[in-house]
Amino acid sequence: MEYLTTDLCDAHEDRIRVVAPMFRSYGGKGAFHGPITTLKLFEDNSFVRKSLEQSGEGRVLVIDGGGSMRRALVGDQLAELGVTNGWSGIIVYGCIRDSVAISQIAIGVFALATHPLKTLKRNVGEIDIPLSFGGVTFTPGEWLYADQDGVIVSTKMLA
Repeated sequence: MEYLTTDLCDAHEDRIRVVAPMFRSYGGKGAFHGPITTLKLFEDNSFVRKSLEQSGEGRVLVIDGGGSMRRALVGDQLAELGVTNGWSGIIVYGCIRDSVAISQIAIGVFALATHPLKTLKRNVGEIDIPLSFGGVTFTPGEWLYADQDGVIVSTKMLA
């Protein structure tokens, strides 16, 4: 079932947090939602691959890449991996690459921008910790809803 963020805001304004309008939609799915899983890393996507290799079970991977505009944290191969393993979407506080290919892949991908350069592989990062960017804290297990109008977060699933 798809949800419109505008309708959820109208019905649950006291229960949601709205992320600053900073993301652009790149994925083949323009709307997605699910429980949050988080990664904190910088210009190294080793943990992104490790996460997307696991069963997503409809979750959304929220990546705090420090807002870096120097390397891409997600490309088409990782987006395909996310679809294969049942992830609903990926939010990247940073850049992606292979945007034309990703636009044809059935997964939600929101990011700040694109960049053609891949990341370093240092195996450094933190998994499932609260992240803060865009005026919102993303806590693992909370729910994220994203569509063309924006990104919202709630402590519980909204119906």
